[in-house]
Amino acid sequence: MTKERAATRLHLPAALVAGVAVEIDAAQAHRLRHVLRLGPGAMVAGFNARDGEFLCRVAELGRNRGSLVVETRLRAAAPEADPWLLFAPIKRLRLDWLVEKGTELGIGAFVPVMTERTQPERLNRERLLAHAIAAAEQCERLSVPDIREPAPLPQVLAAWPADRRLILCDETGGGAPIAAALAGLEPGVPAALLVGPEGGFAQTELDALANLPFVTRAGLGPRVLRAETAALAALAAFQAIAGDWRAGRRR
Repeated sequence: MTKERAATRLHLPAALVAGVAVEIDAAQAHRLRHVLRLGPGAMVAGFNARDGEFLCRVAELGRNRGSLVVETRLRAAAPEADPWLLFAPIKRLRLDWLVEKGTELGIGAFVPVMTERTQPERLNRERLLAHAIAAAEQCERLSVPDIREPAPLPQVLAAWPADRRLILCDETGGGAPIAAALAGLEPGVPAALLVGPEGGFAQTELDALANLPFVTRAGLGPRVLRAETAALAALAAFQAIAGDWRAGRRR
């Protein structure tokens, strides 16, 4: 007998329990019906960080709604590495790309911070969350990253959790190379990456950050990187040296 496989993955915030029907929203119903050309009886995977991932059968697809019946568990919920990314808001298309790729690389929370040189950019959290959900569905992670409201950098630092290290990506070259900085992290300690605005951090900000006991300064090599390039380069280095790239893919 051929094992049934899911045609696609959907993030479903509702509780996933075998034998129970769950509703899907209008966008998800449209995607199944009109993009993927699926109908009742088709199999899709539904997931969330709380319940894990289940094989689900399409029960109903209407114009603005639909429902799935939860069937077999594919993966149990499990803790995931959750590095945070602190970044100064950038232009819309580049920010959309950053959220998409950051989600694929395992970011647990996107934390927009306002620095002295941050250019004012409107941040549409609903649009960014849609990008994050789509990326989570594609890359087979169970969680969807949190997207925080923008806040001044000093305010974020004042409320910083004591157990989380902050890796400052210092474009001035004031820190150790990032490989050396990350190698010195204690295994299992929560971490975050901080990338500055397009104009870089002000010296007063760098001085204040250097005096904080939870901050480690790190350099990203000899070239000047765009803000979004620096963020993803730092995240890739983090996952390879101190994060979940040290484990293989679960199948």
